This record gives sequence, C-alpha cells and structure tokens, in this order.
Amino acid sequence: MQRSRQLFAFSAIALTVLLLSQIGSYIVNASIPLGETVQWSSLIYFTHIRNLGGVFGMLQGHGWVFALFSVALISGLVLYLYRGKDVQTYEYYCFGFIAGGGLSNILDRLIYGSVVDFINVQGIPYWQYIFNTADVMVHVGLWPMLYFSVFKSNPTHTQA
Repeated sequence: MQRSRQLFAFSAIALTVLLLSQIGSYIVNASIPLGETVQWSSLIYFTHIRNLGGVFGMLQGHGWVFALFSVALISGLVLYLYRGKDVQTYEYYCFGFIAGGGLSNILDRLIYGSVVDFINVQGIPYWQYIFNTADVMVHVGLWPMLYFSVFKSNPTHTQA
C-alpha cells in the first residue's frame, strides 16, 4: 500500500512538472519570436532560443542522442522505483521532478524539433546559458537527491 502511494506521488509530480514545463514552452513559442528577448526583471529575461543539442548546448544537431539517453534513463528509474526493494521515500519525490523535466525536454524535441529554452539570467559573471523550466525541475530533484544520498547516513526506508 505504501509503495502504491509513493508511486502515485512520483507520477503526480512527474505529470505536473511535464504539464507546467510544456505550458511554458508553448507560451514562449507562441508569444516570443525566435531569437527575441523580453525583459521580465533586471535579473531575468525571456530569450526564445532553440537547443538542438543537449545540456549547456553541447553537441548541437545531435539532440536525438540526448533524447535516447533520457528515455533510457527515465525507463531505468521507473523500473528502479517499481521493483526496488530499499527505495527511500525522498527518491520517489526527487525522481518525479527529474522524470517530469526529462520527459518535457523529450516532448519538446518531438513537438518543436528542439528544446525550447528561454530563461536568461543576467548579472552572473561567466554565466551565459539559457535554459527552461524543465531544466529547473531536473535540478529541483537532483540536488536534494544528491544531498540525501551523500549527507544523510540513515534515511528512513520505505516499507515494500
């Protein structure tokens, strides 16, 4: 019963992240011309670009490699959550954010032919990257996962 609730929480988080990220991609694609920038605040601009590669724009034109890797990674983590014996409660939540963000970037590639990136943070030295809400959600899941995995010696285990 506990595992069912945790799998439901994972699915709900992943679907919510997917939906919100896709809404963001749609709004940017529909309202900001490609290559144009809209200032939201002195720190955050929305700049509509397309990422035909992967993380930090690497391997431009080879986005399919990252899409295949993402599909394999998400499939593996779903299998791990479904069949794992000692899955921690925090893993269901963290992986929900990671899977939702990854799925959104895969869906962007299928719908738009590339990932729609638009969050452009200004004023950070040596920072020139533009990213999207899906990328943010991957980090929302990744950093707590790393923290709990490294610094918590005896996290609460779930009951199978």
